[in-house]
Amino acid sequence: MSEYKKTALVLGAGGFIGSHMVSRLREEGYWVRGVDLKHPEFCATEANEFITGDLRDVNFVRRCIKYAGENGNFYTQIVDKFLEPFDEIYQFAADMGGAGFVFTGENDADIMHNSVSINLNVLEEQRKWNEITELNKTKIFYSGSACMYPEHNQLDPDNPDCREESAYPADPDSEYGWEKLFSERLYLAYNRNYGIPVRIARYHNIFGPKGTYEGGREKAPAAICRKVAELPEQGGSIEVWGDGFQTRSFLFIDECIEATRRLMDSDFTGPVNIGSEEMVTINQLVDIVAKVSGKSVEKNHIDGPLGVRGRNSNNDLVREKLNWDYVMSLEEGILKTYKWICSQVVYVPFHHPV
Repeated sequence: MSEYKKTALVLGAGGFIGSHMVSRLREEGYWVRGVDLKHPEFCATEANEFITGDLRDVNFVRRCIKYAGENGNFYTQIVDKFLEPFDEIYQFAADMGGAGFVFTGENDADIMHNSVSINLNVLEEQRKWNEITELNKTKIFYSGSACMYPEHNQLDPDNPDCREESAYPADPDSEYGWEKLFSERLYLAYNRNYGIPVRIARYHNIFGPKGTYEGGREKAPAAICRKVAELPEQGGSIEVWGDGFQTRSFLFIDECIEATRRLMDSDFTGPVNIGSEEMVTINQLVDIVAKVSGKSVEKNHIDGPLGVRGRNSNNDLVREKLNWDYVMSLEEGILKTYKWICSQVVYVPFHHPV
């Protein structure tokens, strides 16, 4: 009898959310294969087996989805009759980033082509594998995004409408959002037509330690934490895109992982929001980072890509279906994140202000 509870394939396991999911699944007793173009940047992977490769390559995906047993090896050629389906697949792999990457327009074609290719490969190869094995047990999680919500419902920074049912008529404000909406529908179509069990979440601005904080793909909490960490002890000025009155909510990574696991263990397909309802302006986010740092921070407002004017998770459905809600305050999550980013960008220990 196997020592492992279940088997899981985590796609995008070298990324921020994917690497955290690998750790959580291993804690729960799963055998985990991680797959990505690269290993996690800020920590060693905890996957039982980690494979580097390109999920846009359909032949590579075809091999990834086949489990060779807990002592098996991806690189060993084994005939199909000795291979099995995974119990669960977590699909986090995507071409994505923060506003500086998504909203310039320069990356639209790559974003749409790369992410759609990955999702088509995963679903179609799993469908074929189900036919070969005459099984349909593999449950697939797809990490969607709040970026698919209509722009016209997010013009008022104080009252954005991000209820799940508000997604239509569709009008995302970026090609990234359109891709997320299409891929969400793709998973639902394979569920309807081929019976593949799927679970779909719409993530709202996930942040925390071990995530990208520089290079253009970082999101607002990490970018602001880095800018403040790099200031001298007495503080200084940082650049903030726009007037800073655009609103967002941000969910700490541990809570995202907990909600995702609850969704996978449930009978609810989704889509469902996974986010926080603690909405703040970007100016307030800067103030929170300044508070936890103990530094005096001035805001230098400049032009830059902004996205929608307001966005906030609505958690009515996730509370009803999964009995889940966020518990960590934004300030508590920012403190954890700021402390970690300090360890990456400065060579002095972080001291929380008294």
